[in-house]
Amino acid sequence: MSNRLPTRTVGPLTVSAIGLGCMNLSHAYMPAPGPAQAERLLRHALDMGVTFFDTAALYGFGANEELLARAIMDRRGDFVLASKCVLGEIDGKRGLDGSPRAIARMLEDSLRRLRTDHIDLYYLHRLDRSLPIEESVGALVRAVEAGKIGAIGLSEMSAATIERAHAVHPIAAVQTEYSPWSRNAEIAVLDCCTEHGIGFVAFSPLARGLFAGAVNSPNFAPGDIRASMPRFREPNFSYNLALFGQLQTIAREAGCTPAQLCLAWLLSRRPFIVPIPGTTNTAHLEENLATLSLDLPDAVFAMIDYVFTSRAAAGARYSRAAQAQIDTEIWLDEELDT
Repeated sequence: MSNRLPTRTVGPLTVSAIGLGCMNLSHAYMPAPGPAQAERLLRHALDMGVTFFDTAALYGFGANEELLARAIMDRRGDFVLASKCVLGEIDGKRGLDGSPRAIARMLEDSLRRLRTDHIDLYYLHRLDRSLPIEESVGALVRAVEAGKIGAIGLSEMSAATIERAHAVHPIAAVQTEYSPWSRNAEIAVLDCCTEHGIGFVAFSPLARGLFAGAVNSPNFAPGDIRASMPRFREPNFSYNLALFGQLQTIAREAGCTPAQLCLAWLLSRRPFIVPIPGTTNTAHLEENLATLSLDLPDAVFAMIDYVFTSRAAAGARYSRAAQAQIDTEIWLDEELDT
């Protein structure tokens, strides 16, 4: 029996107000949990009332989708399933291909791995600048018409690109990193979502683990993507760790954890924002979901805005190579690859 959590709408979909980002169960942050631990976490999330699970073809080159299939697909009617295409495995390496042919192939592979014939929300994971966005969206429109996907999403794309995509077919959701230290969505994307009734899915809402207290050193295990991110390299890391110290102080005075404070702040920004924190730990999962029972005063959120201005963090979000695939707007004086 699942608990009931407050819900929000993402385009035509109704989901728990906090979802689960599944990436770090198979990909990117090391060490990854073992299969049994990951499957328990997914089932526990479903039992706790989470009804929004986010995966992608890229994560573990399909292993994350296979994990969801083993763990929770027997309860397919209890949740909204989101996955992504364009980024994935190409000739044994990470690659980007937004062509209609590649999208169709990736979708079939994802459906097979997920052991389903329908994905509720399917994103273009990144913008393939080698062809018009209209062509990539057109491939997803055909998938909607074939009943293979229910709604179309975009990840890490600018307001201008969203407008072009939305002119082809209604966009249900935009997914972008959003947290107190990554506020690029506030430049234009959130207003674009408001105008068109598009849901906003906030990934990495806890600063890739830093604001959950999970990162105390810039020394990461081999294969951890944070080692290549400027914000997690010195001297930036020490500066950003001090920012986390200020967040801890605000949270302590508010009577909650830093992670809960970040999630509550995000939920207060717009009524259509749904954070999708990831975790490998059931206690942290429960802590995150307990945010939905908090009632924090606006003065607490004002303190977040005071400390975390739009460019408070030291260092860029991504390395220069990774930033080349990101279409989201940047601030005029934002540091790149430092």
